[in-house]
Amino acid sequence: MAKQKKISSGTIVQNKKALHDYFIETRFEAGIALSGWEVKSLRAGKAQLTDSYVLLKDGEAWLLGSHITPLQTASTHVIADPQRTRKLLLHKRELGKLFGAVQQKGFACVALSIYWKKHLIKCEIALAKGKKEFDKRATEKERDSNREIQRAMHKDQK
Repeated sequence: MAKQKKISSGTIVQNKKALHDYFIETRFEAGIALSGWEVKSLRAGKAQLTDSYVLLKDGEAWLLGSHITPLQTASTHVIADPQRTRKLLLHKRELGKLFGAVQQKGFACVALSIYWKKHLIKCEIALAKGKKEFDKRATEKERDSNREIQRAMHKDQK
């Protein structure tokens, strides 16, 4: 029998809190300027995006609040700052869209996930509007009802 390939989605880390706290309007794919020890830590899955956001200033986008834990073996010769600001690499027209939308009332720019795309590390960022408490409850109710429907359909098939 032939060995089956292990299929991985390529996702390194997700920001589930952002999906809970915001309505996602538009998604963008951005590259990240990383140093060598950060890439090795991301290969090991040592990253967090909780409470991270994108700061737009001087015509550039910066990822703040993300935490990449340095590996003990990989960062012996450098002083590793796990929460440094990292530059996001976007096209000028994408930056223009982000700047225009963030200046509107209620829009924020948040990081949703970091993932592999071939041999490159990409960051998915999104324009989002904040949810109110009742919106969060409505989303949870809708998710629960969809789950119940799926269970009922699954029982009918068996």
